[in-house]
Parts: sequence; structure tokens; C-alpha cells
Amino acid sequence: MVLKTFGWSFAVTALGLVAAVLYGGWAAFGLVAILSILEISLSFDNAVVNAGVLKKMSEFWQKIFLTIGVLIAVFGMRLIFPVVIVAITAKIGPIEAVDLALNNHDKYEQLVTDAHPAIASFGGIFLLMIFLDFIFEERDIKWLGWIERPLAKLGKVDMLAACIALIVLLITAATFAVHAHQYGGQHADKSGTVLTAGIAGLITYMIVGGLSGYFENKLEEDEEREHEAEEEARKAGKEVSAAKLVGRAAFFMFLYLEVLDASFSFDGVIGAFAVSNDPVVIALGLGIGAMYVRSLTVYLVRQGTLDDYVYLEHGAHYAIGALAVILLVTIQYEINEVITGLVGVVLIAWSFWSSVRRNKAIEAGGGNNSDEKQEVASGV
Repeated sequence: MVLKTFGWSFAVTALGLVAAVLYGGWAAFGLVAILSILEISLSFDNAVVNAGVLKKMSEFWQKIFLTIGVLIAVFGMRLIFPVVIVAITAKIGPIEAVDLALNNHDKYEQLVTDAHPAIASFGGIFLLMIFLDFIFEERDIKWLGWIERPLAKLGKVDMLAACIALIVLLITAATFAVHAHQYGGQHADKSGTVLTAGIAGLITYMIVGGLSGYFENKLEEDEEREHEAEEEARKAGKEVSAAKLVGRAAFFMFLYLEVLDASFSFDGVIGAFAVSNDPVVIALGLGIGAMYVRSLTVYLVRQGTLDDYVYLEHGAHYAIGALAVILLVTIQYEINEVITGLVGVVLIAWSFWSSVRRNKAIEAGGGNNSDEKQEVASGV
């Protein structure tokens, strides 16, 4: 099971490390290995959240996620995305940006760093919306009940999550402008960019998340009617349309996963420059890490880990909320990547420990799955 799921990751690791040695010797080998570990540690919460979405998809789409999806993740986000950002912010052509990336690493790093406010604003608001929609939804299983119960009641207010995200964005853009004016003002004009990028993140979430949710609901409705309408569908030739509905639902969920992965990768791409400013080394290291995150996602789905440890998904979403706040804070202040990674690891480890305690409490009580036992198990 492990070899089947992680086989491609092992292969990509071997190829990536060999490529690193051929490209830059053993020094590049060490940097690629460090970047791979950095990416995995920063993105474990990504794997847990991805698993919550991926478990609703067929094995075919899980394979698409591991193949086409990883190509988008590695070449799209870890290699092409920084170059595109440099081309846009520096107002140069894509060929010039590639030449800059390969031949002037210091200038390339500076341009990517200069684009960080817009990147962090887009990713921060997108991730914040994921967290808010999760925390405002009424759930049968609650981890931190004293927080989740009142927030679930507040969540009945329409568009509350979007309103809060916009308020946070306005505060972030305003404080960024004030800070820039007070300390030199060299980036004061970027407050508008921060605002625009944050709105783009919100719109992206609403479009992709809305479409995936719509088709998921349509799929559930179709499955409920499937048994009684099967013969009619065959006679009327509606089997093809049903297949298209499933395909569209899976496609938009896949698209949602890719945007989610992109938002998670922002901090890793920016943080990678603390290790190396060579785009090839960064792409190799983060690419290997991204492959393991995807394999881990599929492994969690096939092992049913989220069903056995029910608070893991909660912990991952709290980690998403923390990462969203950290991304928005890094628009003005530098935060060490170690802190970013540790916050996610601590929250997920806590939720795992709470899940284990919950399972033991249920076993001790003869399988009685009560809210009281869940709260005792979660440590609140």
C-alpha cells in the first residue's frame, strides 16, 4: 500500500536529487534535500485538507490529482509562477524573466520578494475564506466546542465569512499604507495592489468553491435518484449526461484543489529564497516536497485516516486560519518559516491526540459517541 501510493514520490525524489547533483554538484544536492523537507513540513496541513476533498472523488480523479495535478503544482506553481510574477511586476517579457531567473539570481530574488505583498494578500484571503467557511458551518462533530458552537450560530448570517474577509483585507491594506508612509513610504503605492490582490483571492475562492459546491450538490441529488431512474435514463439515453455531471463535479473539485494548493505554496515559494535563490534548485526541492504532499493526501484517503481520527480535519483548518493570518502579517513584517511550519504541525498534532483520546473514550463507554465524550477527548 505504501509503495503503491508513494512509489512515484520515491522515483521523483531519486530523479530530482540526481538532477541536482548534475546541475550544481553536492552543494545543490544538499539544498534540494533541505527544500524538500521544508515543503513537506509547511504543507502537511494542506494534505489533510486536500484529503477531505479528494475522498469525495473517484479513483480516476485521484490518479489525475497525482499525475496532471502534480505537474501543475511542480512546473506551474514552483517554476513558472515565480517567473510570471517577475515578468508582471518588473514589466518585462517572459523570455527576459526566464533569462533573469537563470543568469541573475540576486535580481530575480529581489523581484519575487517585491511581489510578496500581492502574493500574500491573494493567498491570505483565499485561505482565510476556507477557514471561515469551515468554522461557521454547523457540524455534528466538534473539536473545540466552546469556540465552534457560537461561531456555527453566527454562521447562519448570510455572507458573514465574505464580510469578515473584506474587513480584514481593508485593515491590512490600510495599515500597510500607514506603515509604508511612516517608514520611508517606498512601498506606499502597493497598498492598492494589496487590496486588489486580496479581492482577486476572494473572487477566486467564491467562483471555484461555489462551482465545485454546486456540482457536488448536483451529484448528490443525482445519486439519490439514480436507483429509481436508472431504467428510464437508459431508455432516454441519459447515461451520457449523467457521466458528464459526474465529470463536471469532479473537474471543479479538482480545480478547487489546485487553487488550494497554489495558495498553500505561496509561503513555501517565498520562504525557499532563504535557502537558495537559484530557481532550478528551488523548483527541484519544492517539486519533490509537493509530490510527497500529494501522495500523503491519497494515502490519508485510502487508509480512511480522516474517518478514524475525526479531529484531524479540524486541526488542519485551524492551521489554515493561522497560515492565512501569518501570510497577511508578512505583508509588513518578516516571520521565520520555522514558526509558520511549527504552528501547523502543533495544531495537527493536537487534533490527532484529541482524536486518539476521543476513540479511547468511546471504546471505554461501549461505543457511546456523545458530545460530552467528544469534548472530554478534545481536551476542553
